[in-house]
Amino acid sequence: MPSPQVQLPLSRRGFLVAGAGAAATLGLAALPARAADHPCPPFGRYGSPSARLTPTTLYVDQGGRGDFTTVQAAVTAASGTGRTLVLAPGIYRETVALDATRTEATWIGASEDPRDVVIVYDNAAGTPKPGGGTYGTTGSATTTVQGNGFTARWITFANDWLRADHPDITGTQAVAIKVQGDRSAFHHCRFLGHQDTLYSDSLALGIFARHYYAHCYVEGDVDFVFGRATAVYDQCHFRTLNRTDLAAAPYGFVFAPSTAAANPRGHLVTRGRVSSEAPDASYKLARPWVPGSDTTARPMLTVRDTHLGPGIDAVAPYTNMSDAYPWQNQRFAEYRNTGPGAAITVPENRPQLTASEAESATREAYLGDWTPWKEGR
Repeated sequence: MPSPQVQLPLSRRGFLVAGAGAAATLGLAALPARAADHPCPPFGRYGSPSARLTPTTLYVDQGGRGDFTTVQAAVTAASGTGRTLVLAPGIYRETVALDATRTEATWIGASEDPRDVVIVYDNAAGTPKPGGGTYGTTGSATTTVQGNGFTARWITFANDWLRADHPDITGTQAVAIKVQGDRSAFHHCRFLGHQDTLYSDSLALGIFARHYYAHCYVEGDVDFVFGRATAVYDQCHFRTLNRTDLAAAPYGFVFAPSTAAANPRGHLVTRGRVSSEAPDASYKLARPWVPGSDTTARPMLTVRDTHLGPGIDAVAPYTNMSDAYPWQNQRFAEYRNTGPGAAITVPENRPQLTASEAESATREAYLGDWTPWKEGR
């Protein structure tokens, strides 16, 4: 999904270390007080290696007070099923991959504030690989999760690759996390990037992986929430970034689903909000992605009971990624949204669910017998 070059007023690296001031600028000031601001052990109420939470718990701390100093080292050691990683506050600059054999894994940010625990790297699709070639979109991911039954709480997943720093690279997709396993849940997490921030996918075309994101924050500019998973975003905040390189809108697109035609459920946004640091009407809400690997895809997105800020183009919130696959032929719909970006001025550009149809557009209907919202905070 190519895009023009981008330069932001605040670099991603600057944001990651700017602390509460930058967080307040992005509307995150309402988060609870940072646990790391108070004198406490690095693992807080989650114990320590000398007093383990459970026999299957591993502790990660860059300061050497845990079992491992890197997340990947802990993931490698935590083979099998049902392992928990507790991450002490810190910026973990590394790529991390949890393969499909490591199931029912749980990662916990020990301070219970996602700003304190950051997993970040800076590969892009066009970044040269050692030995030749480039990483591609999938290979650019800072974190890759393939195991079923994964849960993360209070962690930031980020990709701080900046286009302005690499004008020679045209493959500007830079994924913060690619999620492929079924029953993958994220509670109170942040996802930071620019293009292709959050890749909600599956292990294969015929697998309809279910993902659940609750009380999460996602930011970016081009197609920054995308993929073919059945994904529910429950009370999440999406924020579009400003751009100084473009003279006219659109600056980018929030969603780019690529739902398989056989999958009756794609992406569902419920009780959320979309805000922007960009000028009014400079962003589209979505465009359909029909990848070359699945030219029969029928992307599906439903946005309901969500506040759409003025950054969304209310007159024409959807557009085509390719004219061969017009958005009108896909499965886009809205229901009871509010805010200036939700104003219905051209009805044919804002497909709406009926009240009867909306009864099937719920987290319960999308996720079936899996109820991750009952798993506690």
